[in-house]
Amino acid sequence: MNESNPIMEILKTIPLFENLNEESAQLISSNITLEYFPENHVIFSQGEAGDGMYIIKKGQIRIYQGNSDDVDSQVDLATLTDDSFFGEMALISETPRNANAVALVESEVFVLKNNDFYKVINENPNLTEQIGKEFINRIKENMRNKNFN
Repeated sequence: MNESNPIMEILKTIPLFENLNEESAQLISSNITLEYFPENHVIFSQGEAGDGMYIIKKGQIRIYQGNSDDVDSQVDLATLTDDSFFGEMALISETPRNANAVALVESEVFVLKNNDFYKVINENPNLTEQIGKEFINRIKENMRNKNFN
């Protein structure tokens, strides 16, 4: 198998999936869909239910908190580019989205929906431990990015 699925190489760069065995990586890649978002497309809004995680194949995504109609209330959290992932916090914690995501340029994004994500986890107990570690790392990173009194 010389020619691999493009998502397989990207998965190896994501901490959440970097140590997957070939079978688990294939399972994930077979459950991912590729979506196209035009410039300024809102991928999700703060407060919405988390329905999946996203992996940027090509593009640029702005992650921010605040009202999308009030520029003064917005706080940038990150600008993500190729091979970056986002949206996994709401997926793992089953809480509403804590930020907004908008495409800054035309973007190609892989999407892994909740049902497919949990199917993969149920079939790979080692992945559950990896996800737990990455989840804790993301919480720590998010706390460093906020102003706590």
